[in-house]
Amino acid sequence: MSPEGGRNSVSGNSDFVVVANRLPIDMERLPDGSTTWKRSPGGLVTALEPLLRKRRGAWIGWAGIPDSDEEPIVEDGLQLFPVSLSAEDVASYYEGFSNATLWPLYHDLIVKPEYHREWWDSYVDVNRRFAEATARAAAQGATVWIQDYQLQLVPKMLRMLRPDVTIGFFLHIPFPPVELFMQMPWRTEIVEGLLGADLVGFHLPGGAQNFLVLSRRLVGANASRASVGVRSRFGEVHVGFRTVKVGAFPISIDSAELDSKARNRSIRQRARQIRAELGNPRKILLGVDRLDYTKGIDVRLRAFSELLEESRVKRDDTVLVQLATPSRERVESYIAMREDIERQVGHINGEYGEVGHPLVHYIHRPVPRDELIAFFVAADVMLVTPLRDGMNLVAKEYVACRSDLGGALVLSEFTGAAAELRQAYLANPHDLEGVKDAIEAALTQIPEEGKRRMRALRRQVLAHDVDRWARSFLEALASTKSD
Repeated sequence: MSPEGGRNSVSGNSDFVVVANRLPIDMERLPDGSTTWKRSPGGLVTALEPLLRKRRGAWIGWAGIPDSDEEPIVEDGLQLFPVSLSAEDVASYYEGFSNATLWPLYHDLIVKPEYHREWWDSYVDVNRRFAEATARAAAQGATVWIQDYQLQLVPKMLRMLRPDVTIGFFLHIPFPPVELFMQMPWRTEIVEGLLGADLVGFHLPGGAQNFLVLSRRLVGANASRASVGVRSRFGEVHVGFRTVKVGAFPISIDSAELDSKARNRSIRQRARQIRAELGNPRKILLGVDRLDYTKGIDVRLRAFSELLEESRVKRDDTVLVQLATPSRERVESYIAMREDIERQVGHINGEYGEVGHPLVHYIHRPVPRDELIAFFVAADVMLVTPLRDGMNLVAKEYVACRSDLGGALVLSEFTGAAAELRQAYLANPHDLEGVKDAIEAALTQIPEEGKRRMRALRRQVLAHDVDRWARSFLEALASTKSD
């Protein structure tokens, strides 16, 4: 993969442009000072790659390290346009406003958001650069799909630069209740930024409804109205002579691919090996999360500890495996949370474990994809207990991996996934007794009941995959042109 020609040779000819904080490849700086690219295919890339190829597509995003080059890249036939961020941009726009202001505000104030003008100024500046890069890449009349909370000002900025393009925006995290959002000093600017799009998408109808109410309140009583209520697919906001559609589009995963991989003989063999390495316990509980205070890792550890204390879980034949991917390691609240979780793990193992037989196996590093699938196949109970989560794709991944109809899913009511995965053992993560009851029910379910639940969960996850999600959003976006 290599930069190809000058900027103008690959700009302005893309009929379909995806704009996200990160490119689908990561730049790595080697010890000798040179750089290399490493592909990082997530679900979004998998879903959009065929469309990008078919429609002369381009992807705009940050390469992952400060002060990287902005020359366009052609990688495996895909046009990629890097947006360079300085170390100061990363600190203020990304770690600051995106992750210490917006992230906690949108996740129900689990941690107090910080509001700093200099962070906001950086957010505005970086969003403008993303909008300008998009304007350069998009062909006349192109479709542009902007992703997530880091880029909420881009729709309006892009519309001012390129009124000819059709703009969609999708938020991958929850959208907060009106009362919480109103704390934001720059609340009107953010809502107006989003209203630059032709279609604004959320995971759940509740998020869409919150946005409709805020639009009415902040952009003016006559400027917006919801043409449909919470239960319907779309609301509408009227901004001047434009109509912005607002709707719910629950995201999903490449479930068929996961289902196929989990049936692989080597994966199943590795799953058996994992059970053996853990001492062949009767039951394995599993948590798989980015190390984030929204994920409720401390909730499941407290619940497990109390179940052991009350002898509702047998310490000689049950283990909990927690895979925690490092995250935002320079942010204060994350440092404190990691210390607290590691303290809890030490307490449980010190109190209830034996030499050579810890009850909690805690791994704080990224786990390769195939290894993760083997853990899903090996686990008897999947613990997904966030205090707040836009969707939570781990819950869906676990289900997609269980073609044997084994296993059970304990799922927080405050995930977007809970609206679809009704046959999981649902629990309120703020109610510790309820979480304990759900874990105990999952551990003690009779096989017939477990199969019935898993069959229903798999029907949902396999039918509603990431490709269906992307197509449904883009069809709705295309329909805004004809309305």
